[in-house]
Parts: sequence; structure tokens; C-alpha cells
Amino acid sequence: MSRLILKSSLGLGSLGIASYFWGLGGNKSNSSPSTPLPPSSSPPNSNSNLPIKPPSTPTQQQVFDPSSINPEAFFKYGFPGPIHDLSPHSEFISCYDRSKRNPYWVVEHLTKQSLAKSIDNGDRKKSIFKEDESIPAKFRNKLRDYFRSGYDRGHQAPAADAKFNQLAIDETFLLTNISPQVGDGFNRDYWSHFEDFIRRLTTKYDDIRVMTGPLYLPKLMPDGKYRVSYEVIGSPPNIAVPTHFFKLVVGEKIGDNQISCAAFVLPNDIINNNTPLIQFQVPIDALERSSGLELLQKIPYYNKKDLCKEVKCEIIVREFPKQVNNVLALPSGGK
Repeated sequence: MSRLILKSSLGLGSLGIASYFWGLGGNKSNSSPSTPLPPSSSPPNSNSNLPIKPPSTPTQQQVFDPSSINPEAFFKYGFPGPIHDLSPHSEFISCYDRSKRNPYWVVEHLTKQSLAKSIDNGDRKKSIFKEDESIPAKFRNKLRDYFRSGYDRGHQAPAADAKFNQLAIDETFLLTNISPQVGDGFNRDYWSHFEDFIRRLTTKYDDIRVMTGPLYLPKLMPDGKYRVSYEVIGSPPNIAVPTHFFKLVVGEKIGDNQISCAAFVLPNDIINNNTPLIQFQVPIDALERSSGLELLQKIPYYNKKDLCKEVKCEIIVREFPKQVNNVLALPSGGK
């Protein structure tokens, strides 16, 4: 088996992997050493299992000094990462995942005043999707990566949450705030209604704080084992398509030490609008385990209330006309 691997690896044939990397010296069956071996007064006994020269007894000078090992010296070449690109914006803060070309998470702050209509409101029709030039080019998700991908450029912090001025809306169109989302049946439907539910919470609470992000969750396979499997899009393929998305929603009232909070996890798939939102609520500690994030750890348990016991967690379906004729010629483009 090992001979077969060596012959097939990299098309190297009889040279083998070692010869490829280290020269032809490893293949000595058909060649002579360039330097003759010194004569030996007593040739080794080929029938003996003993070493030719017995090992010497360690001396004081041969004792190993552990302090001579310095793994930190690797960093003189540069710190490899991971680097968390933390970017503050007008309405949200994003934390970007360079390996999956998705946000790790975004956090927002909504109030009744920030969502109110005024003459200063921005217009999302004036906004365009933009690459985030603060990210090194080799780690950046690019506009062309979504072209004919079959997925929407799905906002994690929605544009409708940041309408208090044009800059705030424009910033939500940076690709560091974007993940590939199923369009019809999710991004343009159930997910959009879910975002509307969160905005309506500002009528009940003084401050709404939201964390949103992608998840890559395991799935039970036919062989009985759980595996994580997700599609990758782009040119070349490098943007991970999340299997799920989460939102952690926190409602605050001025002067109240208690908060109302709830976590939701939704599959990145078509969801019937009749599906109760409460069906997607999960324990916050379950979201922590699946995301690797510590959430609300500074708030004592007795100051946390279940949001969905304080308000009715349900979506209101708002049907909007789908201008199919206007978008057929365009790449998949998100909300």
C-alpha cells in the first residue's frame, strides 16, 4: 500500500515523496554516494541486534534545559491570527470571520426614536452593496462572489433598522454585514417578518439590543453520525453558506435592573410563514455552546426574564409586491 501511495503522490513515480523534497540522495539503489565511506577496521555484525557503538552515559553538560525552548519566537515572523475585524458603525458593530467570509456576529441598538420617520431619514434606494476595504483583499468577500450564486446578500443588521440617516443605511450594505441567505421563503419572507417583530419591540421597551449571526450546525447523516456540511460560494469558492442564523434579543427599560431576553435559531431555508416564531426559541446557553460565544454573562440569572413571557413572540406577515421583472437580469441581491 505504501509503495502505491508513493508512486501515485504528485505523479512522482519511483522517486517518492522524500526524494522530491530532499533531492535524489534518498534513492540510492541505483547510484553511488558522492563521498566514499571511510574504511572500517571492524565491520558491523549483520546478525547482531546490538548497536555498533553503545550510548554514552549522560553527563552534567548534556542535561536538557527546558528554558531553551521558546515557541513565542515564531511570532517574530508575524502573528498568524485569528484576527477579529471589529468595526463600529452608526447603528451596529460587526465582527468579521476571515476564514468563512461572513460576520461572526453583529450587534445593534434600536429605540423608538431611532426608527421614527423624520426629514433626516435615509433612503435605501440610494444605497449600494460595497466591499469593505478595511479587510485585507485576500480575506475580503467580494461583489462578484454573489453573482449568480443563487443566494441573497442577506443583511445581518437590517437596513430598515438604520434609517435615521443616509450614512447609517449605507453602512449596512458593507459586505462585512452580509451573509448568503436563501431568498424566497426566507430572507425576503420569514426572516424579514422576524426583523419587523424586533423593531416592534421598541413600543414595549426603551432600548432593544440585538446580536445576529450565522451558525454552521451539525446534521444527523444516514450512517448515524453527526457532521457539519455547508456549501461554499464565490470565485474562487470561499464564502461559507451558513446552515442557520441566530438572533439574541434583549429588551431594557430605563431604571429597571432586569432585562427581558430570548435567543432564536432559524434554518437558512424556506420557512412557511404560518410557522410560530416561538418554535425557533432556544435556551441562551444552548446558543452559547453552538456559537462559542459567551452571552449576557455579566447579568445575574435572577435579573433575566424570558422575553417571550413578557410579550407575544409572533411575526406579522406583510406581503410586499415582488417586482420580478425588474430583478431577473440582476445577480441575487438580498434585502
